[in-house]
Amino acid sequence: MNKEKTLQRIHKAGIVPVIRAESSEQAAKIVEAIKAGGINVIEITMTVPGAVDLIKELCEKYKDEPEVVIGAGSVLDGETARNVILAGAEFVVGPALNEDMIAVANRYQKPVIPGAMTPSEVVRAMEAGADVVKIFPAALFGPKIIKAIKGPIPQAKLLPTGGVSHDNVKEWIKAGSYAVGAGSAIVGGAEKGDYDQVKENAARFVELIAEARR
Repeated sequence: MNKEKTLQRIHKAGIVPVIRAESSEQAAKIVEAIKAGGINVIEITMTVPGAVDLIKELCEKYKDEPEVVIGAGSVLDGETARNVILAGAEFVVGPALNEDMIAVANRYQKPVIPGAMTPSEVVRAMEAGADVVKIFPAALFGPKIIKAIKGPIPQAKLLPTGGVSHDNVKEWIKAGSYAVGAGSAIVGGAEKGDYDQVKENAARFVELIAEARR
């Protein structure tokens, strides 16, 4: 997929569900539930057992559904970035600022979203070639961190992750976030096999983000 088109779809969705699970089978069920809830951008983290193979399987499964965008998360280095991209990942997300990861993603022309916590790290990430910068862990600051960073760096595309919930997602969006990342607030329920709850969680995020953007 074209890099700019992928970025547009992330921005349009307004949210990147962060999938963590005890098995690849559980993760696949979570993906189905999230899709049913109206979100087609999915991040499979490297903490999921067999994550690279799962990404490959999902990309094959949804190859005839161009609106579905599968990416990889918790990517810590360039080697892992290359592995997930070759498996089919359309974007790469990391919890920290790793310039090798950024370089590899840019080599393959895939959107790359490294993690940062301070304005200095945000600038370093942008200078290294980041397309969007993940503010993590966002719960340490709250939505005010987005406005604080975008004051002197208005061109920064920021994606807060960690602590984003139904209760505060509208604040994050209104503060100027490019999109948000959400994990337990979406996948909650999956640990009990309640995938209808996952679907409902996803659908509620879709509603709240749309309301915030209006």
